[in-house]
Amino acid sequence: MQFFDKLLYAIERNQSLLYVGLDPDPEIVDADKLWEWLDTVIAQTADLVCAYKPILGFYQALGAPGLELLKQTLHRIPPHIPIILDAKHSDIHTSTVFAKTAFEEWRVDAVTLSPYAGWDHVAPFLVYPDKAVFVLCANANPSAAVLQEYPLPSQPFYLHLVNEAKNWGTPAQLGLKVGATPEILARIRSVAPERLILLQEDAAEMHDLATILAAGLDKQGEGLLVPVPPSIIEEPGHNISEAVRQLRDTVNEERLRIVQGNPTCELWLPNVCLLQSDPYRDLILQLYDIGCIIFGEHKQASGAIFPYYIDLRKIISQPQIFHKILSAYADILQKLKFDRIAGIPYGSLPTATGLSLRLERPMVYPRKEVKAHGTQKVIEGNFHPGETVVVVDDILISGKSAIEGAEKLKSVGLKVEDIVVFIDHEKGVKDRLKAQGYQAYSVLSITQISETLYNAGRVDDEEFKLLMWEH
Repeated sequence: MQFFDKLLYAIERNQSLLYVGLDPDPEIVDADKLWEWLDTVIAQTADLVCAYKPILGFYQALGAPGLELLKQTLHRIPPHIPIILDAKHSDIHTSTVFAKTAFEEWRVDAVTLSPYAGWDHVAPFLVYPDKAVFVLCANANPSAAVLQEYPLPSQPFYLHLVNEAKNWGTPAQLGLKVGATPEILARIRSVAPERLILLQEDAAEMHDLATILAAGLDKQGEGLLVPVPPSIIEEPGHNISEAVRQLRDTVNEERLRIVQGNPTCELWLPNVCLLQSDPYRDLILQLYDIGCIIFGEHKQASGAIFPYYIDLRKIISQPQIFHKILSAYADILQKLKFDRIAGIPYGSLPTATGLSLRLERPMVYPRKEVKAHGTQKVIEGNFHPGETVVVVDDILISGKSAIEGAEKLKSVGLKVEDIVVFIDHEKGVKDRLKAQGYQAYSVLSITQISETLYNAGRVDDEEFKLLMWEH
């Protein structure tokens, strides 16, 4: 899984922009209790944060035992939460070796770099497509201004650095590390609206949280990773979990306030509690709010007449939502064994294309109709008979389109075992597919959608009955 996707999943799962720095102050935490402290902090924050950030220099300072402690710490972090190794690496001559160590041996998800050696230093880290780097561009300490604001405060070097770094890697691979005043943070955000910003601990503790968030969040109320202050997790006898939970809730409340106060913001936010644990609750509400669920009699592709219609074609015009849907599909696909992805025309072709790019698996698709001209192929794309193909469709009502697509794939020698859809209308369709030799998986069920919309007040009693009319 790519770093950005893993991070987004952790943010959505824990409803949090917080990260924890794993570098205890030796004056507060006894040397012989370092592992006990690290283990406790991770255990009490794993469901409240979106990332962990160990500082490499802390562990290096402890010598060989410190590097062993680092490996032990990395292994302790839950695999679904990304790890940002704060290395501040600056040596161009060891960049290739260090990238290999960090990404292949230690298996961290991202590293921080000092960018003064330029793109040649960063390039060896970017050859890992599923990893990311954060480029240090501004510090909070007063003496840094002599360098950062050269030659003029109106034309500071740190903004030149940001603009140059934007040419080195995509927003999914290259973020910015910032420890500075809210004014500097706001200027960086203005020239890099699409970049993920990793806020340093010192900046968060030196300034008001609301001011920092207003300066660093993007227009969607995202794009900023906020540190848990060391004082919260290092205080002896402190209830770490409760303190971090309160901070998370405060950040979310402030995000909502900032976004609602911005009339130009197009971000969808639910008008219900942001902190519920169901990872797909917000997605269901988003689908309803953009008009994917329509009431009234509609004829389905299967020929059946339903008192509602679910139109998923709208999601391709909503990148934020489409991204979440791809992530939900990917969570299922990553557990399956297959050689190629097949999308069923026409509704699921954009989804299959997105999944092919995200999972780096080749795609094919069965034609809806075979043309009398051209190649007259039944299956488009390159493939080899005997390969296993997973079928991706949007909605499972009767299973007719998925089965027809699967049979076309099998007619040219491909194997089809699994069918993955976004919404299952239930009514025993999965069982019927299983009887024909296919294992079906779904992200959502119509029951799950109906209950979520009803509990959130999006639909009334009558509409709820319509959605559940045959269930």
